[in-house]
Formats: sequence, C-alpha cells, structure tokens
Amino acid sequence: MERIDNNNNTDFEKEDAYLRAEKRIKELKGFYSHAFFYVVINFFLIGMVAFNSGSDLWSFGTFSTAFFWGIGLSFHALGVFGKNALFSKSWEERKVREYMQKDETKWE
Repeated sequence: MERIDNNNNTDFEKEDAYLRAEKRIKELKGFYSHAFFYVVINFFLIGMVAFNSGSDLWSFGTFSTAFFWGIGLSFHALGVFGKNALFSKSWEERKVREYMQKDETKWE
C-alpha cells in the first residue's frame, strides 16, 4: 500500500508560485531599467541638441529618438503590465463600489 503525501503537492505549488514571482520581478526590473535609460539618454540627447543649436530645437529630428523609443517603451510596458493595466478588473470593481457608496449616501 502506497502512502500519498499531500505535502509534496503543496511544496510543488509553493515552488511554482515562487518561480512565477521571480519571473515577474525580472520582468519589472527589465521594464524599470528600460524606462530609466530612456529618460537619461533622451534627456542627454535633447540637452545636447538644445545646447549646440539655438534655432532648430523644435524640429522633429530633435525628438525623433524619444518618440520612436517611446513607442517601443510603450509596447514593453504593455507586455509587462498587460493590456488592462489602467482599467483592470480590480479597478472596475473599486469604481463600482465607490459609485454604489456615493449613491447610497445620496439617498440617506
């Protein structure tokens, strides 16, 4: 007769949760370092153009690197935070509760 140990299953679940959390942290660190370098390098590039040219600062070429890199950074953010980062299910639930509480106080 074989003994089934339920602890192995929970150990596996804990390890799986740990690996998922570790992967998520790596994704977040990757995005935040990407955003940091985006700000630093584009600040430097735009500053150099502003310092070296007086009249041609507001051309598209000045901000083209920031613009196109910003598109790439947006896609990176979309990949890390998901398409529902701003209006997630939890956000919807919070808003529903908020409006229900406001409506409740209005009729009291």
